[in-house]
Parts: sequence; C-alpha cells; structure tokens
Amino acid sequence: MGAITVHEFTTVDGVVDTPRWTMDYGFPDDLAASIGALTGSASGILLGRSTFEMFAPAWSTRTVEDDPGAPFFNDTGKYVVSSTLADAEAVWRNSTVLGGYDADRIRALKDEVDGDLYVSGSATLVRAMLADGLVDELHLYVYPVAVGAGIRLFPEGTSQRLALLGAQPLSNGVVHLTYGPAPAAG
Repeated sequence: MGAITVHEFTTVDGVVDTPRWTMDYGFPDDLAASIGALTGSASGILLGRSTFEMFAPAWSTRTVEDDPGAPFFNDTGKYVVSSTLADAEAVWRNSTVLGGYDADRIRALKDEVDGDLYVSGSATLVRAMLADGLVDELHLYVYPVAVGAGIRLFPEGTSQRLALLGAQPLSNGVVHLTYGPAPAAG
C-alpha cells in the first residue's frame, strides 16, 4: 500500500486558488527537484475534476522536450474524483473516473496502486481527504505573498492538527513545508 502525497502551492495567507501568483517567482532548479522528488515516487495521480480539467489541456500535448515533467503526467495513471465527468480517458489518456468522493474508494485505490498516489491542487478533494485522515504527506509550497481572497485549503472554521515533518527554504523565497498526520492526542 502506498501513501497519498499532496502538493499545494499556497500564499502566506493560505490561498490555494488558481496559483497565477507563482509566475512572479519563477521555477528554479531546487523547486523543480523538490516537486520531482514527489512525482518520482508516485505510481498514480489522484485529482479532483476541476484540477483535472485544468491539467488535461496543459499537459496532454506537452512532450519531454517542452517540460521534463510531461512523461510523468501523461504516462502515469490518473484517477479523477468526479460525479459529473463521464469519460476522462477521452480527455486525457491513462485517465479513469472514480465517481463522486468516497473515502472508502480512495482507501481501496491506495491498496490497488503499486506505489504512492500524487495529488496536486484539487483543494475540494484534499479538504475531504484531510478530514477523513487519508493524506499521508501534505507538501505546502508557501509563496511569500498574501492575496487576501480566494479558495483556502483550510476554510474558516476548520480545525486540523498536523505534524511538521520538514521545512526547506528554496532559492526563490518559497518555503517547502512537509506535514503528516498529528499523533493522537493523549
């Protein structure tokens, strides 16, 4: 059984909504290597519908010459949590619709996939998986900017305990924070 590893770009005020603000910080080699380490151990990609619909046109036509990450995103099996998407394979090869969110189905998927499942973005899906204790590692790439509004990973009223597993400053001012489930209070 693999782990579910989540990667989110976020602002210091917690916004994970369409991260256009990342463009101002570039994509230096240490950031690429950090994300490459996450994708390198993954055997499957788990996405919510909205992220899938953003990623499919962006990645499906890229080649390794365009972006070294293209083979991972195009060749790896993709599992889409959606109650409205009918045929993900017609949109992006190696894609399967799992149906609407079901924590037990995702637990079963962890057993079915030989290796880790990688999640990028997919805030609604990630929120649900965090609440159900399905996220093994949460990788937050915190950008040194506050945008004031947008979708937050932890909406107001959310209470979530996490354990810090690592912190790494990157050359562009971003900090990569790694969290895991907090030990049971006791």
